[in-house]
Parts: sequence; structure tokens; C-alpha cells
Amino acid sequence: MANGWFYRNRMLTKTFIRVVFGAIWLIDGSLKFQPGTADAIAQMIQAAAQGMPAFLMQWFGFWSAVVGQAPVFWVSLIGTFEILLGLALVFGVLRKTIYSLGILLSLFIWAVPEAFGGPYGPGATDIGTAAIYALVFLALISINAGYGPSKLSVDYWLEKRIKWWHKFAEFGSNSKTRG
Repeated sequence: MANGWFYRNRMLTKTFIRVVFGAIWLIDGSLKFQPGTADAIAQMIQAAAQGMPAFLMQWFGFWSAVVGQAPVFWVSLIGTFEILLGLALVFGVLRKTIYSLGILLSLFIWAVPEAFGGPYGPGATDIGTAAIYALVFLALISINAGYGPSKLSVDYWLEKRIKWWHKFAEFGSNSKTRG
């Protein structure tokens, strides 16, 4: 229905989704800097690996050892990435690049500290949040490709001033006529 509420308000709706998702990432990132987070990360990976199939034990053993060597570095790195990702989402900067990197970061978080949402067995109730975050990034890509540039973003302003900026900001056409 081309005259429906969502269609008529697509610019505000897609911006709202992006900004709220960015706020979630900002909160996620800031929580990484809470006291004790770095001390708990290696143990969290080890605990997440419990009950996993044997072929995944090397994966978690590797990451537990790597993170255990420098937990402050890894927690700070991931927290910083999450805050930068959140800021980029809130302000609409480098959306094409950020959405793609967000998928990769979400899948990394899902595959290591969230242990693929496991353990899978009696009492398991969900697959973890990071896999859903990756799907939200895919939805943002679809929205961006389907409805065009977001006029409520820093990218839109930069695209008017820097010819090549759309290569990092837009999926599909760089036409500024769509909403």
C-alpha cells in the first residue's frame, strides 16, 4: 500500500530504527568499560563453551587463550568498536560500511563470547542476541537499498559535498531523489 502510514513516514521510521539501534550499541559498548568486565571475559568464554560439541572446543580454547593473555585489550577494543558503531548509527555516517562491519562484529560476538547462543541442550531458550543484531543490520541494508538515501543523516549532507562519498554510504543507487 503506497499510501500507508509506514510508506508516508518512511524517512522518519528508518531513521528512528537506525538511531535506536545505535543507542543500543552505545549502551553495549559503554558497559564493556565497567569494572570487572575484563577480568570476567576469559572465564565467560570458557563457561560458554561448556556443553558444546567436541569439534568446537578447540575454537573456544583458542579464543579463551588469546583473550586470557590480554583481557583488558580485547574488552577495550570491542567496547570501543561498539561505541564507534553506535555513534555512526546515531549520526548516519558511513552507513554502507558500518552496516557491513556491524554484521561482522555481531557474528564475531555471537561466535565467541556468546558461544553461538549455546549450550544447546535441555533448558536452552535462545540463540543469543548478537545473531539478531546481525539480522537487524541486514534489515537496515534492505531498508537503505529499497528506500534510498536517508535525508536525516550526516551521509546525506556529505554526499552533496563529496562526489564519491556515496560509495561508503549507500547501497544501490546514489540518487538523492528517493526518501
